[in-house]
Amino acid sequence: MIGNDTFVFDCVCHLFNMDKRNAYDKAGEQFVNHLYAFHQVLTPPGERVLSADEFLKEWTSEEVARMVFEESETDMIVAQPLPLTDLFRDGLSQWEKCAQMARQYPDRAVFWGSVNPLEGRRALDLMEVQVKEYGAKAFKLYNVRYDYGQPFAWRMDDPRVAFPIFEKALELGVRTIGVHKGVPLGPQPIEATQAWDMDGAAANFPEINFVIFHVGLPFIDEICWQLVRFPNLYASIAATLNFVVRAPRAFAENLGKLLFWCGEDKILYGGETPIWHPRWALEALWNFELPEDMVAGYGYPQFTKQAKQKVLGLNLAKLMGIDVEQKRRELVSTPIRKHDGATAEAPSMGESSLEHLHAPGEPTPQPQPGA
Repeated sequence: MIGNDTFVFDCVCHLFNMDKRNAYDKAGEQFVNHLYAFHQVLTPPGERVLSADEFLKEWTSEEVARMVFEESETDMIVAQPLPLTDLFRDGLSQWEKCAQMARQYPDRAVFWGSVNPLEGRRALDLMEVQVKEYGAKAFKLYNVRYDYGQPFAWRMDDPRVAFPIFEKALELGVRTIGVHKGVPLGPQPIEATQAWDMDGAAANFPEINFVIFHVGLPFIDEICWQLVRFPNLYASIAATLNFVVRAPRAFAENLGKLLFWCGEDKILYGGETPIWHPRWALEALWNFELPEDMVAGYGYPQFTKQAKQKVLGLNLAKLMGIDVEQKRRELVSTPIRKHDGATAEAPSMGESSLEHLHAPGEPTPQPQPGA
């Protein structure tokens, strides 16, 4: 919590397994190498940049918990898996590990499920398992697949592929679905990351709140025109946030456009731990103000304290049905504890912290064609 009154709810933390043994082939290695490049380029001067050996390993829930809960002002997180099972043996951020983290830190972590809609009935069955047995509160989807060595995409407005997923979510009582847009990684075709398909999803499923991750960067102008037209579209600034120190004016332009077009009620904070340590970007965002020439020249609203409080936690809490005042009281009176009641002892993220990283377990079987 920032000060005594600003609740911080991070919409995306991953439990990455970036060990090269987890990648099926060169495409997977390229994917995680791109993530490492983001870590190197956008980590600001004065902050520790991890070596490749330190970064490209399997991360633990204890490390992520230490970074967000003890080394930053974060109150709650979304433990978010990735369904990239065509690139990585466990999908890169394994859903079972994310569900377990939510069980380890029940007061502070929320589990979002994730499936591959191209798997049809298998995906629908997995959604049911993730909600009914593991308490998934939302789902995170990824539009581009690499099955059988060839990248191809599915669309959020496809009645055959996407709509059954949305219908199943509603059946299960889930009304929030996030999707990766923009930020192409690995061999992902950039055109497949555009967000033209969000119109059809939002219009056909007004009961579902759709979160567009990364604001679809670099397609932010198109995203803004969608956000202003559909009340059930939201923007996550995860990853785009991390330009805030290295390129503050570029970040100001992106944030200003969002505030101008969709307003402060539809923007969600995301730290993208462990690609970056969340502390420095969170502090920079809290202290950030739009340059006055942009406010005057483009008509952008200023990033007020009220707007910051909404972006940093209140908006996501509303989507997740969390009573913020009650949660504040719980967190003030309760130390960071794991599921078994023992206070979490996560490793420090100091110079020697990554000695605690363990090697990944045995790889899970690769999905078979037609499964």
